[in-house]
Amino acid sequence: MPPRGRPPHPSRPRSRTAAPVALSAPPSKAAEPTDQRKLFRVAGLAAVSALFVHEPERVERLFFDERLKPAVGAFCKAMAVARKPYRMVEADELAKVAGTVLHGGVVALMAPRTLPLFDTEVARRAAEPLLILDGVGNPHNLGAILRTAAFFGLPRVLVSDHPGQALPSEAAYRVAEGGFEWVTLERAPTLPAVLKRLRASHRVFGTALDQTRPTVDAGALTGWRGKQGAKPPAVVLGNEEDGIPPATLAACEAVLTIPGSGRVQSLNVAATAAILIHALAAG
Repeated sequence: MPPRGRPPHPSRPRSRTAAPVALSAPPSKAAEPTDQRKLFRVAGLAAVSALFVHEPERVERLFFDERLKPAVGAFCKAMAVARKPYRMVEADELAKVAGTVLHGGVVALMAPRTLPLFDTEVARRAAEPLLILDGVGNPHNLGAILRTAAFFGLPRVLVSDHPGQALPSEAAYRVAEGGFEWVTLERAPTLPAVLKRLRASHRVFGTALDQTRPTVDAGALTGWRGKQGAKPPAVVLGNEEDGIPPATLAACEAVLTIPGSGRVQSLNVAATAAILIHALAAG
């Protein structure tokens, strides 16, 4: 069970990240520059495969090692048709291109995306459940949450303008295993005001334990589909260390917590998100 006044996940050191790391491919025989645009590295077969399924035109360069050659044949053909460079390289050269040895054998370079602005009117018409992140600071947690959302088919995740909020990064993409290509990620600045408007079409939950307000568990997120007049749920998760800001929690109409055995203090935010996403997607 989470500690008093804290979200249902444990403290973790905050990892602040800015916008996606933009870079030019490192100078080498493998990275023959075609222009001076800044590029963003997507590593791993699952993430690169999802990128080619959804937006192959975004890929500017492709590098892979010999063991991945059979798996990336179709990608190479697409790059050849688009007249864009691709190259099989040695492992040490691929690590230089990727900036890490955790590249999974293939790296695609693409122009960084910009996050679209969340529109409450569009959300009202779509009538879909929402997961909202307000200060989740670890990029690995962000990637794990997007991977889980893609796995369970949750269509949309929002991020706030909290100064500690992790944004899409190369580390997050690596952990997401392609999740960023299947889930719409949008910005929701001035989140308390957005939540107040969202309450017209959704039932908004904040994950915390507030002694002054009654709490519900994840079961409150299910059973709304098919019910006349029922609103889809929207759930807010807060920062790993500080939880949900007071202004955000005040804008929520209900407080949600996940009861546990008490043997450990609480759950990691990505584990909490997995439980809640499963409930959101089940409806």
